[in-house]
Amino acid sequence: MFDKFKDECGVFGIFGHPEAANMTYLGLYALQHRGQESAGIAASDAQQVRISREMGYVADIFDGETLSKLAGPIAIGHVRYSTAGESKLLNAQPILIDCAHGQIALCHNGNIVNARELRDDLVQQGSIFQSSSDTEVILHLYARSKGRTVEDAIVESVSQVQGAFSLVMLTKDKLIAVRDPHGFRPLALGRLDEAYVVCSETCAMDLIGATYLRDIEPGEIVIISADGLKSIKPFPPAPLAHCIFEHVYFARPDSYVFGRSVNEVRTELGRVLAREQRVDADVVVPVPDSGVCAAMGYHEESGVPLRMGLIRNHYVGRTFIQPQQSIRHFGVKVKLNPVRSILAGKRVILVDDSIVRGTTSRKIVRMVRAAGAKEVHVRISCPPTISPCFYGVDTPRKAELIGATHTIEEIREFLEADSVGYLSLEGMLSAVKNERSSYCTSCYTGVYPVAFPQDEATHLQLALKLDIKGEPVSI
Repeated sequence: MFDKFKDECGVFGIFGHPEAANMTYLGLYALQHRGQESAGIAASDAQQVRISREMGYVADIFDGETLSKLAGPIAIGHVRYSTAGESKLLNAQPILIDCAHGQIALCHNGNIVNARELRDDLVQQGSIFQSSSDTEVILHLYARSKGRTVEDAIVESVSQVQGAFSLVMLTKDKLIAVRDPHGFRPLALGRLDEAYVVCSETCAMDLIGATYLRDIEPGEIVIISADGLKSIKPFPPAPLAHCIFEHVYFARPDSYVFGRSVNEVRTELGRVLAREQRVDADVVVPVPDSGVCAAMGYHEESGVPLRMGLIRNHYVGRTFIQPQQSIRHFGVKVKLNPVRSILAGKRVILVDDSIVRGTTSRKIVRMVRAAGAKEVHVRISCPPTISPCFYGVDTPRKAELIGATHTIEEIREFLEADSVGYLSLEGMLSAVKNERSSYCTSCYTGVYPVAFPQDEATHLQLALKLDIKGEPVSI
């Protein structure tokens, strides 16, 4: 529906709560924006781990009867958007196995870049895979580990994988959280009375009334049991590479990610954007919902009035029946509608968080013009996106990224805007500045902190670009 990077996944876990499954359901509800394909919950009553997972939204999958069957004081949950593996129930998480170390369920946010090589080796050794998800590789390594304890087996298995992984695991009597040494994806630790909580974003803690304690540190494994919380750091140190797109788009504005308020960072991105890409205009209009914070910052810095000139329909499902007869811009208009009284006769600054292919942005520009805007100036609160992500984000091939195949002037012509202005890389980094953080900016620079397999390099090939009419042409 919208031309955006697809959200990755969200994970949640809780230990020591009498309604662990119910709390996990609520936590997943708050994390729904991170994945809408499938959801699942695993819970343990200290004797057995039980699991329920289905395709669809959290609210549609779980009801009182389903949750009542997930008894016990420990639970983990997952919302998924597939970045590795097909979109089908077999790939839904948590994944539950029973092996020599006992039952264990696993939820994963990220992407294992060496999963294919590991999988091929495991198959040669006799492993039988049930899914196409990269996450299952971790469990096969765990099952084959000769480690004496669950903790040893986890360290041995996770030490063999490379890439981005924020994991929550559940055994019959333990909750385990693991974060890769680069810290690509967020993972937070909190407390709800006597219970411990781990989750992708702090907004999930807010919903259930938990208190944020700290982030799970990059390279840290946290084991929570009846004996309390134990922290180990078994991995060699690695350069930090927090995903900057969490601040730009993925995370909810009410969350704290990598130690910073997402709302404040996005607002600051807008302020810096206004300093770098100022233009004379009558009104600042955000593209809802992801452009609202940056538009607010742009308004604050520039002094140009902010108005909600585009209204979003929040009740559009994942699919809708299109009419037989073509309706211009139908795919966008079903979700956005312009407010003519705000736009007519005005010089409009249209603020959004990113442009991927540019097709949706062009339709929005046309809608704003059709509503009577005199000028339309597009402002984007990040640099041009020029490379795909290999660390847990579903991104198009490089050939489909308009920022990789077009100059700024060509993008302006394609969007049919009066001007286009992006935030600079330096400006973006100044807005997210945090003395404890270093960021992965590979989608803006093409510089990757963890190498990916050679066969994935096909994603980087420049095969096509679009002309100003939107038609593919050879280059």
